[in-house]
Amino acid sequence: MNSIRLLPPVTVNRIAAGEVIERPAAVVKELVENALDAGATRIDVAIAQGGKAQITVSDNGCGMDAESLALAIQRHATSKLPDDDLLHVQWLGFRGEALPSIGAVSRLAITSRKAGAESAWSVRVDGGDVTAPVPAAHGPGTRVEVADLFYATPARLKFLKSDRSEALACEDIVRRLAMAYPQIAFSFTQDGKTRLSLPAMGQLPRLHALLGKEFAPNAMGVEWERGDLRITGFAGLPTYHSHNSASQYLFVNGRAVRDRLLLGAIKGAYMDVLAHDRHPILALFLHLPPESVDVNVHPAKAEVRFKDVQSVRGAIVSAIKVAIRQESSKASSTVASETIAAFRPAIFPAFAPAIAKPTSYIAERAASGSWFSQSTAPAVRAEAPATMEPEEASFPLGAACAQLHGTYVVAQTEEGIVIVDQHAAHERLVYERMKQHMAQGGVARQALLVPEVVELEPHESEVLLEQAGELENLGLEIEPFGDNAILVRALPALLGKTDVQGLMRSLASDVLEYDRTSALEAKLMQVCATMACHGSVRAGRNLSTHEMNALLREMEATPHSGQCNHGRPTYVKLSLADIERLFGRK
Repeated sequence: MNSIRLLPPVTVNRIAAGEVIERPAAVVKELVENALDAGATRIDVAIAQGGKAQITVSDNGCGMDAESLALAIQRHATSKLPDDDLLHVQWLGFRGEALPSIGAVSRLAITSRKAGAESAWSVRVDGGDVTAPVPAAHGPGTRVEVADLFYATPARLKFLKSDRSEALACEDIVRRLAMAYPQIAFSFTQDGKTRLSLPAMGQLPRLHALLGKEFAPNAMGVEWERGDLRITGFAGLPTYHSHNSASQYLFVNGRAVRDRLLLGAIKGAYMDVLAHDRHPILALFLHLPPESVDVNVHPAKAEVRFKDVQSVRGAIVSAIKVAIRQESSKASSTVASETIAAFRPAIFPAFAPAIAKPTSYIAERAASGSWFSQSTAPAVRAEAPATMEPEEASFPLGAACAQLHGTYVVAQTEEGIVIVDQHAAHERLVYERMKQHMAQGGVARQALLVPEVVELEPHESEVLLEQAGELENLGLEIEPFGDNAILVRALPALLGKTDVQGLMRSLASDVLEYDRTSALEAKLMQVCATMACHGSVRAGRNLSTHEMNALLREMEATPHSGQCNHGRPTYVKLSLADIERLFGRK
């Protein structure tokens, strides 16, 4: 074995670069964060070939003189720890590793000028070889150029993805930091094409610009404060969601983070209003004293550690639930806009050529007297009178006019029409009643006249029997019956007549999905949701006008009635303006 020796500085810097600078996006992150720490009000980022060939970050921050510039490229040289106190970090960057690490694996050039200084200064670092600062021409602020990234460590180039993938990662970094600092102007240019151009603006307009035009009308304001912890931001309605968590943006004291604790808290907050395989779209900003959070636990500072984990988790859950409760009956506005967008191409481009055949068809049906034939009559049930009293339409969800295809209730409001999915709506109503009964001491049960035997797989029957006590609180009494079967003796009274076999199989699947360490509340709420789905009014069941109106009134009085237990909208509103646009009147 060779004797122990100190590694040369260049090798040390290249090793550090492997921890801090793993891809071009990490370079962009470090340089933009330095610009933010420098007090910049405008930051411009440009890359070429996914950042492999060139990365340039320019800002109008405080700038540096020749002495500071020479120190900035040395390891562990920083202006951001005046008291050497790692418990009170108030800056995005503080270790002094970014610039020397970048310079160790690329061709780095920094040009900077302090406000009021006579000239700028420039310094270069090529693969770890440093040149002394020299005078240069530059306005107030700093410009950092990184060329030929990883040329000094070519093996790392093999682990990079395509230029497009790396460019998207760089853009994502700029987007996240632009969300956290809306008062600062940002631009991002890729291979000479401007991808982002964001002037200074307010928080919601910045999110609107970055997350798309659908976000603002479907977002709930989040404002929550307790002690030294404050949470602000905007969270999407339960009916406005995505197939993954990539659109969840989280910030702690202005620092973009990707933390499992926070993501888990978000999932818990949306637990009973969103399907388990869907993810809300949101941007949340946590503000707390620097000493309450440790940002020095990850090389890229992408994760943080909280002093009081449970308080932070509980705060996030509470903040989001309060926002959801305040918008409890609101459904996503994108449904109506998507409906209009879907209909418009079908109606208008081919309208004139297609009119002859439908006219002939209608005339034939009318002449033969078969327009309301037996084959078509059940699809529409219109029992409400042609004219309604004004107070009937004044309810938020209006007065029922008809039932379509045994599934959808159509109601007239003062401002337009409402279309309700009767199964989804009643599913939410049953679910909320079960939750209320649970909170009051248990769900009332109805004993079966003849207990029903349900055959299951061995692991399914075992896991249900293990949860028999919790299920009994929900009004469901079960006991073992042979090797792989369960005897069902009672059901929740709220469910009425239901498919016991299907219910038990669904429950087994749900309980298996939650591991043994999951919170009991999560298990119970998922079980409640499953039972509510099986016990609600099914699609295809004809309702009387009285039943339809009763459904609408109960929806108006029930929390979270804008979406079913799976996060789908329970109703769609079309204003008169929407309807007029459909028919080309506006």
